Amino acid sequence: MTKKSIVIFLATFLVFFALLSCKKRVEIKPPAPPSQKAEEKAMPVEEVKEAPAVAKPELSEEEIFKAKTLEELNREKPLQMIHFDFDKYDIREDAKPILEKNAEWLRRHPTVKILIEGHCDERGTEEYNLALGEKRAKATMEYLVALGISPNRIKIISYGKSRPLDPGHNEIAWAKNRRAEFVIIAK
Repeated sequence: MTKKSIVIFLATFLVFFALLSCKKRVEIKPPAPPSQKAEEKAMPVEEVKEAPAVAKPELSEEEIFKAKTLEELNREKPLQMIHFDFDKYDIREDAKPILEKNAEWLRRHPTVKILIEGHCDERGTEEYNLALGEKRAKATMEYLVALGISPNRIKIISYGKSRPLDPGHNEIAWAKNRRAEFVIIAK
């Protein structure tokens, strides 16, 4: 070996040795056995109390309403349907409290627009039932307008006998099918 390579070797060795000696040594000690006093201070697991859950702020009825889609609102059916007698479009006495509740709901939500669907049972011609369904929807609308709901918020349509609620062919099914239903079309 040459003198130059011995010097390089020794210099490298010294640098390496210096780096190793700078590293701090951490001595790991095994944990001391718990003393009797420490065991007495330890709480049983059952006594540990959980932190109280953070309460979510409660939403107002208006905030809940605004968060819902039209589909969600219509599934909930906040506006109840009413029924009619055979071959009639007069608002029955049992339908008036239902319409009053519907009008109250509409007053609480003044931006809502609705569609009133007039329906009939399967008896009679298609033309006759379309006309009767329209009269039922219009009578329902007029009753709501008399209760203070703006006619600008209401549209009507007749489905006649084309959309039965009950497909049966008896008086029970027919009574269910003679109705006016409400669909929320805008909020």
